[in-house]
Amino acid sequence: MEDLIRQRTVEVLESLPRGETFDWVDLVATELTAMMLATLFDFPFEDRRKLSFWSDVAIADTGAEDAVVKSQEERMGHLHEMAAYFGELWKQREAAEPTFDLISMMAHSEATANMPSREFIGNIALLIVGGNDTTRNSMSGGLLAFAVAPSEMAKLRADHGLVKSLVPEIIRYQTPVIHMRRTAMKDTELSGHKIARGDRVVMWYLSGNYDDSAIPNADQFIIDRPKARRHLSFGAGIHRCVGDRLAELHLEILWREILARNLRIEVMGPPVRLYSNFIRGIRSLPVQIRAN
Repeated sequence: MEDLIRQRTVEVLESLPRGETFDWVDLVATELTAMMLATLFDFPFEDRRKLSFWSDVAIADTGAEDAVVKSQEERMGHLHEMAAYFGELWKQREAAEPTFDLISMMAHSEATANMPSREFIGNIALLIVGGNDTTRNSMSGGLLAFAVAPSEMAKLRADHGLVKSLVPEIIRYQTPVIHMRRTAMKDTELSGHKIARGDRVVMWYLSGNYDDSAIPNADQFIIDRPKARRHLSFGAGIHRCVGDRLAELHLEILWREILARNLRIEVMGPPVRLYSNFIRGIRSLPVQIRAN
């Protein structure tokens, strides 16, 4: 997997225009994550951007002016199209010998082989969003962070080994998933607050990642931060993201290849941000690669 990620990253970086403004989100962040998702699902490569679109549909706020869907009915229409597409792939994998892709593994697993329709749609959408929005927005968020703290880029160029701590710091600083909701299964008390069975509880990862009592100078982007992986962007415990290491690897390779080519990437204007209280997303980011 590492060699494949590196090969694709190199191809994408080499194809970028020099001295011209382009959208980093479209040509780099979305393209690289769509490629990875297609590989994980063994999804038809020529249709990989459908995965990005379905991810956007799944988390869209229908009240936003530029939302990709304007109603819940429109959203469900696209998600049913997604289900039909994946349903055909499922039938193919179900009839074949098991292979190492997510659809095949679910089709051949007793726990997931016979999911009801809504559960099937929910699980597929969850895998797409989990493998897309988080990594995609961290790829873009890293560039924005360096624009705010250019001294950190100088530090990185002087010591490429800092990529190891850079990646988790980007993921913490960006916090691509803002919160998650859970339902209390029993009466409990947390920090003096009583929580009754059935209460809905929201965990704000963004607040935790910017908590100065746990992370010194949390509002600053510091690429050589000690214990950089001590953040909540991947969740924790049994709910920790199963793809955390893959996401870190993808980001690490991207930054190593940027450094290897000495690419000077300058943010040329403000980002267009996603209208959402769930995903801390970046819809577009104008950048330019300067001549060295």
